Amino acid sequence: MSEKQDQFDLKEFLKRFGIFIYTGDPEGDLLLIEDEIRELLHLGLIEKEEFMQALVALKERASRLDRK
Repeated sequence: MSEKQDQFDLKEFLKRFGIFIYTGDPEGDLLLIEDEIRELLHLGLIEKEEFMQALVALKERASRLDRK
């Protein structure tokens, strides 16, 4: 894993766009976050590289959730 991926903060990333997601259901939150990330790319608000970084960080978070 690269240092860049370790430092990618999903919460701060979403906050840049005024997006705050907390439903009380961690798995549901991840699904909503993924939808928002895809929408940001679709709207042209983020570049493909940042999109990929966000998805990797999201998948890592999902993986940690599955291990609990």
